Amino acid sequence: MNKKLKVGIIGATGMVGQRFACLLENHPWFEVTVLAASKNSAGITYEKAVENRWKMNIALPEKYKNMIVKDAFEVEEISNMVDFVFCAISLDKEHTKLLEEDYAKYETPVISNNSANRNVEDVPVLIPEINGDHARIIESQKKRLGTKRGFIAVKPNCSIQSYVPPINALIEYEPQTILACTYQAISGAGKTFKECPEILDNVIPFIGGEEEKSENEPLKIWGQIENGKVVNAKNPIITTQCIRVPVTNGHLAAVYVSFKKKPSKDKIIELWENFKAPEVVLNLPSAPKKFLKYFTEENRPQTNLDRDYENGMGICMGRLREDKIFDYKFVCLSHNTLRGAAGGGVLSAEYLTACGYLTSK
Repeated sequence: MNKKLKVGIIGATGMVGQRFACLLENHPWFEVTVLAASKNSAGITYEKAVENRWKMNIALPEKYKNMIVKDAFEVEEISNMVDFVFCAISLDKEHTKLLEEDYAKYETPVISNNSANRNVEDVPVLIPEINGDHARIIESQKKRLGTKRGFIAVKPNCSIQSYVPPINALIEYEPQTILACTYQAISGAGKTFKECPEILDNVIPFIGGEEEKSENEPLKIWGQIENGKVVNAKNPIITTQCIRVPVTNGHLAAVYVSFKKKPSKDKIIELWENFKAPEVVLNLPSAPKKFLKYFTEENRPQTNLDRDYENGMGICMGRLREDKIFDYKFVCLSHNTLRGAAGGGVLSAEYLTACGYLTSK
């Protein structure tokens, strides 16, 4: 790109907002011009706003330290300063949905990390390697919103990133039923060990709202566009359990799946190893060169060893074997704040830029 697009980070002081800031520090296409958060952080420097709560394992980038944090609800002012925004603000769903729509109506596209708009029928839920074509629903959304360039696109829940891509690679065999138990890092709750003492020497068998999202969002990703809306796929039937475990980053999943047409084990591994994303995705700055990786070792993937595969943007699988109830079972892993959150958002923005949906004002 000859000229970088100007971007804002809404919710810049939280864990995902911090991750966005780090990923965008030297991005070749995007330049952060606005950091915004709640009124409590507005009007002070970013360094002051995240003092004692910087959660990344790298130092706060110098370029952000003296930027004055904006009030996220100053939509018109921020819209005049950016070409589009990433949204990772922590509000209830109703207020998040309204805020994101306000930005869109001010002709400022929103790439959202939030769940508030995921169920809206003309809002694409994107994993670019899988359903990038859903971006065309944006034209229907703009008609509904009455906008020329403003829209909302979201990335899916972090818990599905580990098992939807490997299942998608096998979609020709028509998966019918899926059981997925996810073992999710504390960063999925925006916390560190210091902020989450209850997780030490413990496992918490409940994450509010996570199982509903994990069971429903894949069906939208695998859905079809009909009459100006995304119609969810009817199959597979998915059931999940989502469990919080004492690790910093990385969501591991134990997956069981049955197919209408059962493939061989060798065929599954072949499809995983040879999966290739569309060319437009492969050429994006944040795209993994090899999206899916299968480990032959019996004790892999491991969260600590493998979550950073392909800079945290790839998916790892292992332990594929036949099952007594389902056809197959396997283990898979994704990095929840990279592929599952900020990194997935940045990749979606790159994809939408390459396809002409994100442009300079």
